[in-house]
Amino acid sequence: TEVIGLYNLGQSCCLNSLLQVFLMNIRFTGILRRITVPSSPAQRRNDVPYQMLLLLEKMQCGKCKAVGPTDLACCLSEHRVKLFVQHDAAQLFLTLWNLLRKQMKKPELVEELSDLYTICIQEHLACQKCSFEIKSNSTMLTLPLPVLDANSHRLKTLEDCLQYFFHPEELTGQNMCFCQQCGRKTTFLQSMKLVRLPQTLTLHLKRFCFERSSRTHKLSHSLSFPQKLDFREVLTEDQCQASDSEKATWQYELFAVVAHSGSTSFGHYCAYVRSLTEGKWYCLNDSEVCQVSWDDVKCTYGHSDLCWRETAYLLMYMKKHPQ
Repeated sequence: TEVIGLYNLGQSCCLNSLLQVFLMNIRFTGILRRITVPSSPAQRRNDVPYQMLLLLEKMQCGKCKAVGPTDLACCLSEHRVKLFVQHDAAQLFLTLWNLLRKQMKKPELVEELSDLYTICIQEHLACQKCSFEIKSNSTMLTLPLPVLDANSHRLKTLEDCLQYFFHPEELTGQNMCFCQQCGRKTTFLQSMKLVRLPQTLTLHLKRFCFERSSRTHKLSHSLSFPQKLDFREVLTEDQCQASDSEKATWQYELFAVVAHSGSTSFGHYCAYVRSLTEGKWYCLNDSEVCQVSWDDVKCTYGHSDLCWRETAYLLMYMKKHPQ
């Protein structure tokens, strides 16, 4: 029940933060505890789910305030995850999840892992000259939400970001598409529609912006996010492609925030996680763990004049009423 920290092995703050949000998710650990243990010592050393399970058990011994994720880090390095370098949390989250999914041997666990984390989106393309349209479904691990609109105006709330992401866009000029029915390039209307949301929803605030000089800079302006999020109140009927029973489950509570401080070239990650057993918020900053308030979590909204301060980068929401 006690929250345990993870020692920094050398620029491993990003890995530590993501491990905490995985291992403090009791629905994820419920899957992890049912994995098939590899038969040989060599296989066990290189098996990411197994090494993550060993780390969980080490953390739950409760003998230390922090433990070192050394064996798991060495395992990840065998799968080309570089150590002692700065990582982008959204990219590393995808890498870790893909390794977990690839190495889980039981098909039912792979399916449960997908149900727990993956989002289903329908992309809709409609020719504006005729009735021709294309529909295709795809899955994604995170919703990559822009924090600026097309005119580079700052979006001020998470709800604004979601509405902008699902807002239809007209493809004109160089972006026109070939219409099979018209036999030429025409203006198309492109829209994204939400089909299915997972038990644990991960939202990626795209705070790192590429400039024409090929350099990146961090967008640190204030962007608020709620403790409770109901997608039926945020999106319109046209932005959803789901049954009423599916939409009834789209009520979420904030579970974790992975925050970034510093600049794009020199930064640090930590995690704010709400314990699902206690309901209390904790700040997990490598080996340092402390209980915090909601006001402390709100400090990660961002501030234009304090760009080096902690700013929310990944938001993880948990379904209030899981199926």
